[in-house]
Amino acid sequence: MMVRLPLTPAELERGERLGALLRRARGERSMLSVALDAGVSPETLRKIESGRVATPAFSTIAAIAHVLGLSLDAVWAEVNPRPARGSGVQLAS
Repeated sequence: MMVRLPLTPAELERGERLGALLRRARGERSMLSVALDAGVSPETLRKIESGRVATPAFSTIAAIAHVLGLSLDAVWAEVNPRPARGSGVQLAS
């Protein structure tokens, strides 16, 4: 049996940023129409938008982003802001 570890505060915060981005991008469109167009359940979209699913599957986010006209680069930039210079964290280019 696989035990799921609790999410870290950083993962929870990233999930909240993702949810806020998707809500803004959805605008006046109904949750139902976006979910159906993306091939996910409205309940899944609601949980992602509310931050209750902080680490959704990549394919789920890719499908929702496509329906909302968001590039995956834009989604990544929003939910994973670059660390401040001098933070000691470096990413390979």
